[in-house]
Parts: sequence; C-alpha cells; structure tokens
Amino acid sequence: MEKSLEQPPEAPGTLPRKSERAVVFALVGNPNCGKTTLFNALTGLRQKVGNYPGVTIEKKVGECYSQHGKIMRVIDLPGSYSLAARSPDEAIMRDVLLGRRSDTPQPDRVICVLDSSNLERNLYLATQVLELGMPTIVVLNMMDLAAARSVEIDAEELERKFGVPVVRCEAVGGKGLRELRLAMSRSELPASRYQAPIPERVRAPVTDIADAATRRPHTEPSPRARGEALLLLTEHDGVEVAGSKHAPDSAQARLEKWTNQWRAEGFDWRGALIGARYEAIGRLCAETMQHGGLGAITMSDRIDSVLVHRVWGWVALSSVMTLLFLSIFTFAETPMNWIDGGMAWLSNTVRDVMPAGDLRDLITNGMIAGVGGVVIFLPQILILFFFIGLLEATGYMARAAFIMDRLMSRVGLNGKSFIPLLSSYACAIPGIMATRTIEEPKDRLVTILVAPLMSCSARLPVYLLMIAALFPVEQVPAFQKSGLMLLMYALGTIGAFCFAWIFKRFLLKGAPSLMIMELPPYRLPSLRNVLMQMLERAVAFLRRAGTIILGISILLWFLTTYPKPSAETPVDSPIAQSFAGKLGHVIEPVIEPLGFNWQIGIGLISSFAAREVFVSSMAVVYSVDEDAEEDARPLRDALLGARWPDGRAVFTPLVCLGLMVFYVFAMQCISTTVVVRRETGGWRWPLFQLGYMTGFAYFVTLIFHQGGRALGFG
Repeated sequence: MEKSLEQPPEAPGTLPRKSERAVVFALVGNPNCGKTTLFNALTGLRQKVGNYPGVTIEKKVGECYSQHGKIMRVIDLPGSYSLAARSPDEAIMRDVLLGRRSDTPQPDRVICVLDSSNLERNLYLATQVLELGMPTIVVLNMMDLAAARSVEIDAEELERKFGVPVVRCEAVGGKGLRELRLAMSRSELPASRYQAPIPERVRAPVTDIADAATRRPHTEPSPRARGEALLLLTEHDGVEVAGSKHAPDSAQARLEKWTNQWRAEGFDWRGALIGARYEAIGRLCAETMQHGGLGAITMSDRIDSVLVHRVWGWVALSSVMTLLFLSIFTFAETPMNWIDGGMAWLSNTVRDVMPAGDLRDLITNGMIAGVGGVVIFLPQILILFFFIGLLEATGYMARAAFIMDRLMSRVGLNGKSFIPLLSSYACAIPGIMATRTIEEPKDRLVTILVAPLMSCSARLPVYLLMIAALFPVEQVPAFQKSGLMLLMYALGTIGAFCFAWIFKRFLLKGAPSLMIMELPPYRLPSLRNVLMQMLERAVAFLRRAGTIILGISILLWFLTTYPKPSAETPVDSPIAQSFAGKLGHVIEPVIEPLGFNWQIGIGLISSFAAREVFVSSMAVVYSVDEDAEEDARPLRDALLGARWPDGRAVFTPLVCLGLMVFYVFAMQCISTTVVVRRETGGWRWPLFQLGYMTGFAYFVTLIFHQGGRALGFG
C-alpha cells in the first residue's frame, strides 16, 4: 500500500499531463526539527538544488506523488524560529510564504514541521504560520524523542484547536509518511482560524495595517490580513520587504509616537506582543501535553557530560577529527587505485585506436590526464562529506560548535560565526552563504573575510598530492599522513582565528553579540539521508570536473603545446617554448624564493579558477613530454622525477610542505571572490580579501622555505 503512494499508478515512464498543475507545498520549521530529513524522505532523488536569484541561500525543490498519481511539488524553505525576520535567510521563508518573491511562486499549501520533544519552542513559528490563513498540515516530528522524554502529545486536541490536520511522524524511521502523504493528497485542505491574542494597546495599529493592506477599512480583518499586519509591524531594520513599504508606515509612525509615553509607563509593545503569544502557547501546551518524567536526566544529557566537558570535550573533538582524516587515507586507497587504473586503461585505449597527432594528444594528455588527476581524489572527498553528514545527523556538529564557541569569544566573535566556518571546511561558498544568519553586520563581514582560510575540500586534492610526493614509500603508516593532513587543517583554522582577532580589534571594531545556542538531542542518523547528501556533493564535484576543470585542462593543454618549436630549432623541452612556459618563466623570479619553478607557477596561475585545478595542471604539464610507456605512471612519480636545470629535485620535502602551506592561506578561488562581491555589495572587500590572503600566503611560504634551507633542510 505504501508503494502506491510513492509511485504513480501509470505505466513506467508515463509523464503527467502538462495541463495538470502540480500543487506546491512549502516545508517550514525551526532549525533541527527534522525538516530536511522529512523533505528527503518525501522526495527521494527527485530534487533540484540551486540558489535563490540574487542571493546565495540554497533553494531545494523536490517532487513526490499523491495517492492519485499526481505530482506534488515541495519547497524546502530555510529554517527559522520566527517569521519576524532578523536575517536574509529568515526573510526568504517569510517572503515565499507571502508571495513576495517573483522568482518563486507562492505555495498553495504549507507543511509546518514541529519537534515534538520541544513543542513549546516550535509553536511560536507554527502559530505565526497558521495565522497567515493558508491551507496547512502540522507534522509532529520526532515522536520517538518525545516518548523518550516521557512527553505525551494529544494530536487530536491540537487538530481541534488549530482546525488543520495534525500528523504524528518519525521522519528518520519513515513512520507517519503514509499518513502525511494522505493528508497532502486531499483535494481540499482547511486553513487555520487560529489567532494569538494581541495586547489591547496594539490592537488598533494592527487593524490599521490590515485595513491599508486589504483596502477594506472599518471591517474585521481576515486572519491572513491580521497575521501579515503583525509581521509588517514587527519587521526589523535592514531587511528589504517587497510590498510593505507604504501600508504600515502610518501605523508604525503612530505606534512610535506612543512608544515614549508607553515606555514611561513601563510598557514595551514589542515585548508585549511576544509575551502574549508565549502566554497563549503556554496554555495550549498545558491543554495538549503531559510530562511524565519532568526533570529526568536524558541520555543526551549523560553523553553531553563528556562530549561538551571543558577538557574531555576537546579530547573527543580531536579524536573525531583524527579518525576522520585517518579514514580518508585508509578506506580510500583501493577505490583510488581503481580510478587510477581506469584512467590509464582509457588513455591507452584512446592511444591504440587513434592515430598519433594533436587530437589524440589533446584527449590523452589534456582531457583524460587533467580530469583524471582530480577525479582520482573523489573517494577521499566522499569520505569527508560522509563524516560531515554523519556528525550533523547525530547532533554532534552542534556540540563541536558549542565547544569552539569558548574560543570564538576570545577573537571577538561568537558561535554563530563558527557555524559558517564549519561549513567552509566543505566549501567556502556555502560557508559565506551561512553568514546570513549573523545579525551583527561587522561580525558577518569578519566571518566572510576569514571563511576561505578554513581548508575546504578543493584544497584536499592538493594536500593529498603533496603528501603522496612527501611519502613516496607505500609502507608509511596512514596515521603519519593523516597527522600531517590534520596539521594543515589546524593551521588554516588558527590563521582564521588570528585574522578574525586582528580585524575585530583594528579594522571592524565592535563587541561580539550574545548568542544562545541550541543543542539538539542525539539521534541515530538516517544512513539514507547521509548517503543522499554525499551523492549530491559527488555530483557537484563531478560536474565541476566535467566543466571548469575540463575547460581549464583543454586550455592549459593548448597553452603548453603551442607554439610548437620548428624543426630547425629543436629544444630539450617543448613546453618551455609554449605560451604557458613563457608565462611561467615570467613569474619564476617571483616564486623561485619560495622553492617553486616555472611549472609550479603554471599551476598556481591556473588554480585561481579552482584550487583543485593545480592537480590537473601538474598532470597536464608533466604529461606533455612523456613517452607512451611512461604516460600511465602516477602523477606522484612524475613530480618526484622533476628537476631544476642544475639537476636538483624540484619537489623536495621542503617544497612539498611549502606548497601545502601556501594553499592553506592563498585565496586561489575566483568563485569565492565573486560570491564575496555579491554578499558585500561591491569589490572593496573581495579585493582586500584576495590581497591579504595572497600576500600572507607568499610571506609565510617565503619564511618557511628560506628558514628551512638555513637550517639545512633544503
């Protein structure tokens, strides 16, 4: 029976008729309420992920089927604790619900997800959504966690009070999905008539705004007009709200005129609105909830006594990170060998079936060598994302942020800044995107400026290649390699904190804002959801390998192949006479003090497109002059065989470590620069970021290399 709800009854491959418009559901809820898990359970692989136009906030849209075989579209909106938006990502949710965004159609219906184990906190947003008067389904998610806390919720009583369907659910285990799909499939879905009480002094301004919005003065406002009027009244400064610039002006002016008088009487109208809603929620919870074990110590509390301890918490966090990097080297070795062998087989096959010439050379030494040099690191990147997804799903990632919050306060920031920095370990772009949750503009800007210093997954191929060249003996223990990898990540993190301290102290002065951090209960992760997230990252990585890296590899092959030397003037190294070789020789005097030759210079320039392009650049540069028999050898061996004109090895341990240090601090990512420009509204801060990171990377690498040579390590 469940299967019939997941798949349409039509024959396989049959598409719905174009005349049938898909019903659009908006999925809303607090952070950590299981909203994304429910979205994945409903839509499976039928998802499209992008960004809202004009901002870098993720937009996820998926599809599922009704019991009648009709497509239903689901929009997963950013999590928020309230519709009174204080940041751009919260404004996205509000504006989509109210139909204020031209790029996103207003949803027909709403699914409001609640964490049953924290019902009172979740009901603040839920009651605001219900007051908008839209057809709504309330989902009581995480019923298992509520039961573990001896919390019983009368779903039928909630349904009666709200006037909308209320569905019990455990999204991680798949329980309640059938009932939810049945509710979503209803041809008619009621809109709630629920209204939170409004203090008497504020009632008239709310009515004025509702009248102005609906242009129906002296009539009782509809629930939707009343709910939207409350939002317009309490909108925060700095958030642009389309369609609300005129209607509430007079009412807000009228309200502010009375504010001074009310303040003298000890009355805060904003606080009164919030207090009245919480009082109503308290009564609602008292009538629909029963606490059987109030005050009992939960399993999460027992685990947190160790994992967030002032001492043992750091030990646990260090152990988790060490295990992560150790796994990258241990588990990924076999699939990497498969990919390496597959690329060698593909290159040899092309060489066997095509005649010698530039086209064959382009395919083998340009396209296959360039893309293959990056794709070989896919297993390590997948392991990294698998662990990150696992830590997020279990709830430990929030603990890591809590532990680091103590350190963040010392550099002038708070835990809200660390969450974007954590995201930057995967990619700086979503990390910069996550800064939209930071309310203080200076804190947000400082976080944006230091986020690229966190070692992202694009640096991982560079680190792995240099570590492979640094430890050419296969018998080297994996923990030594993982220890060096952990050191690079720690170096970037320390650099980010140091620059944050400098910026907050001298450039963007200001006291850190206070932060209240929620620690969600520990949960058994859904392996399906973790694997889906890992698959999304793999597809994004392969898409980049098949577009940006492929394009750069083809361009680089052209630059390293042409112009070809004439037969009358033979040279020992044709690549040295190419366009790329000439450019490399131009910058070689600048980078030679770092221990880098002109071939490495080619890689440095090309990696401005994306850091991992350095690997494909080295694959192209060191494959151009190779014989067919040597073409399939690993890139590591090619690097170890590179020599300066005087016969000295290029990739010495000192140079390998220096390259890793350089990429820890260098910007080397044009996509991140473009996003920073969009987020800061101009080129001032992106150019400053590019300058300080590149300059510091050069300075540190220079000191490291010259100091190493002075100590006899050259």
